[in-house]
Amino acid sequence: MNKYFLKHSLITIFIIISVFNVNTVDANNDTKDNVNATHIIDPKTDEVVTTIIPQAYHLELDFLYFRKQIQWIVQNIANGSYTKSGYNQKMILDRLDPITKKIIKGRPSVELNQEELIEKILEHSMTGGRVYVPLKVTESGYDEEEASSLNEVLLASYTTRFNPTRIGRSKNIELSAASINNVIVGSGDIFSFNDTVGPRDVASGYQEAPEYLQGKLVIGIGGGICQTSSTLFNAVDHLGMEIIERHRHTGDVGYVPKGRDATVSFGGLDFIFQNTIGIPVIIKSYYGNGVITVQIKTSKENKFILNNLEDD
Repeated sequence: MNKYFLKHSLITIFIIISVFNVNTVDANNDTKDNVNATHIIDPKTDEVVTTIIPQAYHLELDFLYFRKQIQWIVQNIANGSYTKSGYNQKMILDRLDPITKKIIKGRPSVELNQEELIEKILEHSMTGGRVYVPLKVTESGYDEEEASSLNEVLLASYTTRFNPTRIGRSKNIELSAASINNVIVGSGDIFSFNDTVGPRDVASGYQEAPEYLQGKLVIGIGGGICQTSSTLFNAVDHLGMEIIERHRHTGDVGYVPKGRDATVSFGGLDFIFQNTIGIPVIIKSYYGNGVITVQIKTSKENKFILNNLEDD
């Protein structure tokens, strides 16, 4: 007999018996509502996130329905409902302070293993008890001790030009270039332009400037930022890093060769890449006199490692 079918058939039988026993308890007995209660526990605080009582979901009538309800609960735990922001979170990459050379910490990525939590809840529906939320925490792929040396060697560089007399557009390029400057992209890390630069609005200092929208040149807040993302793309692509997401403008943009642009829109189109070259790097950006340059740099030791990887 299929082990999965047998396992969950036994769960169903057990709950049917449990429900029968619960229904025979005196109606004034307050403990009857907590029979087989499964408490989902936060692994950091040891506090109860939520409590699941199988009888409330009529498991004895429809196991598949019960499982779907558990899936829905787990999704809410992961993405945010039972906790304010949920457990799942993207990594925010660390930065290197250009003056103090100290690391400005971002945050690790956190992923709730939903399937594992679902199975644990189903297993405990027979007996109740405590189930800890299974989390996978991934730190940035670099050694903090080497952070200050990541500026030693140039791996790739790309430069584009713009008209500095166009004040709004120039300011937007300046702000977005500063946002990606000194970002450390560890080995295996994923870089998102939108997550790194953040919202492009007046509150963040961005100004009105011409930008392409559905193939037409219009005026919008943050126009010019795509030149920064396109310059970054060409520097990164030179190293052969994996491009996870990139979108082209519908027309030529002028500041890069045709087809070599990367349009972005906060909350929409993004430029995302993963550092797949086997060593950590740092992004350097330089702005001024109608020029933006993006460089990808690393340490001498990492450059030596990269050369050996390329020779293999």
